Amino acid sequence: MGTKSEQAMVGLFVLIAGAVLVATVFVLSGAFGGSASSYRAYFPFAGGLEPGATVRYAGGPKVGRVEKLQLDPKDASRIEISFSVKSGLPVKTDSHVKIMSLSPLGENHLEIVPGSDKAALAAAGSILPSDSYVDFNALTARINDIAPQAQLLLKTLNDRATELKVTVDRINDLMGDQNRANLAGTLAETRGMLAENRAPVKATVQHLNSATEKLEPLLQDLRKTSAQAHETLSHVDSLIGENRADVRQSVVELRKSLTTITDLTDRLDQTLDVNSENIDELLENLRHVSQNLKEFTNTIKTRPYTLIRSSTPREHKTGEPR
Repeated sequence: MGTKSEQAMVGLFVLIAGAVLVATVFVLSGAFGGSASSYRAYFPFAGGLEPGATVRYAGGPKVGRVEKLQLDPKDASRIEISFSVKSGLPVKTDSHVKIMSLSPLGENHLEIVPGSDKAALAAAGSILPSDSYVDFNALTARINDIAPQAQLLLKTLNDRATELKVTVDRINDLMGDQNRANLAGTLAETRGMLAENRAPVKATVQHLNSATEKLEPLLQDLRKTSAQAHETLSHVDSLIGENRADVRQSVVELRKSLTTITDLTDRLDQTLDVNSENIDELLENLRHVSQNLKEFTNTIKTRPYTLIRSSTPREHKTGEPR
């Protein structure tokens, strides 16, 4: 009788322990965590995730688990990951998902990055945008790709460091004791020259200032003279414009007179060749012509307006208004 009772107690204990174990498994798996919301995301590389992997929110607590991984039926180059999170989690329409780990040696998990406050909540079953996962092998390959460039950069830096060292050595040579002493002597001589010539330089500057003050009235007079000359030229232009026909006629007559003089000179040469005995008479005529030309020139110099208008007024007729 005691043996059966003990066996019953042991059996009951085993059943209770099994029930507690099963309940613990369900609790840890989230089966009794209440309702959950499912979402999907697509990745070109899944980073070794498997169903049951942890889902975290903003690097914080566990909020769900990965439910299923499968190839995208429409695009075989990417993986479709379905995951569930506890209801009430603020998953926004601009939230995105990425694969990461909490440490270099830790297991990968699915991370939900929070969205903005103004964004709306994402509907259950919707597709969230994802960030591509960079695994350690890809990172190593990138490092190997940039290794030659890094070596070239280090070589360039070494060359520049060598050139800089040579430049510093040259500067040290230039700044030796002898050159420093020479530079100090030059500076001392310069200070002495400045001290000796300070008064003349000051007087020169004062003279320049005085000359500048005296030059200002002259510049003002020059500006006034330039303005007057400009005004005079404007009057001359208007005068010539008003009497342009008379001026042209005077120039034509002057050209005729010059042509006549040239013809007379040619005839005089011929006459001298033919009638050498009449040279005196011809010279007298030439003197008269020269005198007339001189008077004409003097008249132009003293009364240039005669080229524009007649020097003698028109004869007045009886009955005409003056």
